[in-house]
Amino acid sequence: MSQNKIEEALLEERKVKALEKIGKTLDALVMWFEEIDKEEWNERIQYYLASFLENTTPKEEEVEDES
Repeated sequence: MSQNKIEEALLEERKVKALEKIGKTLDALVMWFEEIDKEEWNERIQYYLASFLENTTPKEEEVEDES
């Protein structure tokens, strides 16, 4: 086998291992999302979303100044 073919085979092997690792990580994340208590997180998520919207939406004064 030529050096180029060996390098290609090693690269393919690394790709497969990387994809397997990504798959395992995604599987662990899915399991975590399924196991969390969604009712408990409901209020927390609402709070964070409200804070995010408050910080990202322009205030009325800013909108008037731009006109």
